[in-house]
Amino acid sequence: SCQVPVSMPRSVPLSALAALCLASIAAHAAETPEPLAIGSPLPHFDLPGIDGKTHTEADYAGAKLLCIVFTCDHCPTAQRYEERIKRLVTDYGPRGVAVVAINPNNPGAVRLDEMAYTDLGDSLGEMKIRAAHHAFNFPYLYDGETQAVSREFGPVATPHVFIFDGERKLRFQGRIDDAELPKYIQHQDTRDALDALLAGRSPAVETTKVFGCSVKWMDKTEYNKVWAAKVAAEPVTVEKADAAELTAIRENKDSGKLRLINVWATWCGPCIAEFPELVETNLRFRIRDFDMVTVAAEYPEAEAKVLKFLQERHASMKNVMFGSTDKYAMIEALDPEWSGALPYTMLVNEKGEVLFRHSGPLDFLELRRLIVPALDAITPWGGLDGR
Repeated sequence: SCQVPVSMPRSVPLSALAALCLASIAAHAAETPEPLAIGSPLPHFDLPGIDGKTHTEADYAGAKLLCIVFTCDHCPTAQRYEERIKRLVTDYGPRGVAVVAINPNNPGAVRLDEMAYTDLGDSLGEMKIRAAHHAFNFPYLYDGETQAVSREFGPVATPHVFIFDGERKLRFQGRIDDAELPKYIQHQDTRDALDALLAGRSPAVETTKVFGCSVKWMDKTEYNKVWAAKVAAEPVTVEKADAAELTAIRENKDSGKLRLINVWATWCGPCIAEFPELVETNLRFRIRDFDMVTVAAEYPEAEAKVLKFLQERHASMKNVMFGSTDKYAMIEALDPEWSGALPYTMLVNEKGEVLFRHSGPLDFLELRRLIVPALDAITPWGGLDGR
């Protein structure tokens, strides 16, 4: 397979790396599975769940029907269906239907900028966090490591439903309903199929198309390596900012974007430790109305050292440093409420309102849970407002 580390030498031609990776991708493309055919028996599964247990089909042998939903953490479409999956459990569990969710995605196949609408990725550990935070009432299983089970089912996108009858033959595969926004729903396909099967009838509709984020098969990691190589080659710069410029950065009057400001220094241990995750935060959200500025709290003569630090970490966001030796004037200009302790972080919305101030190391999950709704307030995800 193609190996392209983020810290690749800049002398390696990107075109050569891309050619190698794309050749590898083409070799695997034919292996993308088709959805399981109606009438097929339930494939065997033996998967870890968020409850710390291993789940197999035998655990649900007593259910009249088994409803398998392939879903995930990062996909905004899948997120909008979480409450509907919970209601399926509430409404159909007492009628003998077992609802089981499976995450088919390989976490390494989910690119950072594909997580611009989420606080969490698709690893088992992150699944546990999301399930607890959103009070999932259904088993949530992880198949991302090998994807062997998912390849037997053949989900196309998340979410994708497969319903098996009492003999564990597939009777329906497709969507939950026909619209992410509830007010536009016209067809409750999964509910209609469950109602029909519980009444002893065949579903009127046995298959539908599905709409959502494509399943992230592990061979997609090759594409991600090409992307990582391009990111690593982006130019990195730093500019000196005077007091007026620092104030303008904080006031955020004309960007029209959510702005994350982080103040750091090359001699600050916590700053250095968290800097790679700041770079990832920028790469994750920059496709949206998001702007990031780092501010190096260094004397102007340290410019070469600051630039070297930034280049080594591929920090291609906007970077500035104190343009004066009067650090207290710089502190006052950037934020009069800042005590001066490093690291220091601010989140400022497009109206110039400070949403978050924090001195010390960041909790990046907490930060993402502030960033995502703030971005949605500027431009909601298209599945919610039609834009």
